[in-house]
Amino acid sequence: MADTVLYEVADGLATITINRPDAMNAMNTAAKIDLRDSLVAAAEDTAVRAVLLTATGKAFCVGQDLKEHLSVLGTEHTMSTVREHYNPIVRAIAGMPKPVVAGVNGVAAGAGLGFALAADYRVVADTATFNTSFAGVALTADSGVSWTLPRVVGPGRAADLLLFPRSIGAREAYELGIASKLVPAADLAAEAGAVARTLAQGPTLAYAALKRSLAYGASHSLDEALEKEDELQTKAGASEDHGIAVQAFLAKEKPKYLGR
Repeated sequence: MADTVLYEVADGLATITINRPDAMNAMNTAAKIDLRDSLVAAAEDTAVRAVLLTATGKAFCVGQDLKEHLSVLGTEHTMSTVREHYNPIVRAIAGMPKPVVAGVNGVAAGAGLGFALAADYRVVADTATFNTSFAGVALTADSGVSWTLPRVVGPGRAADLLLFPRSIGAREAYELGIASKLVPAADLAAEAGAVARTLAQGPTLAYAALKRSLAYGASHSLDEALEKEDELQTKAGASEDHGIAVQAFLAKEKPKYLGR
């Protein structure tokens, strides 16, 4: 049986690929565990300086594997997967101390939408679609969508998309801010890889601080955000990469970051 998630590290970039194409990359238990563990491995590996999350086949991820889900309906384990799998996956993406790029090759629905929204940057094929899906199967939002979606599209539009699930085309997703970059489907792998590799060669500690700063600022006052900026900037200013950047700027050269 093929691995449900593929994991590869090269030149500072960890490529994590959901690999259940025959099931539209629906998440069964094995895939959820493999994805969670791959993300944790990328976070802990000091050789990894950026992550590309993508998928094989025609879909990015259509969310929960409902065929498997049917077997636990009506038991104490019906929704335990949210706590055991989906929450850790989204925390690992959003809390990754390095940039995460989602290369969205096809439909991203339910938890798949949540994974994409938790990433820092989304390169989206022009044939891809997005769907909240949850209300369509009589469920509420999970995989962080209740937190990420309003911050991307606004509270009113998020409520509309959640209450009335529908397929959102790539162009509309770009206009809403769900897609960071829209590319021809044939170019998705190359374009997403190029974005991720660029970030993998960047100032890793500064990127991690930017992620923390944005997350903190989303739920704190201006004064608290200013204090957090001071704390994080002090640490960034002490990094080797900051020194490299300043010297390169003065020498009118392109900096070669070390990620520390």
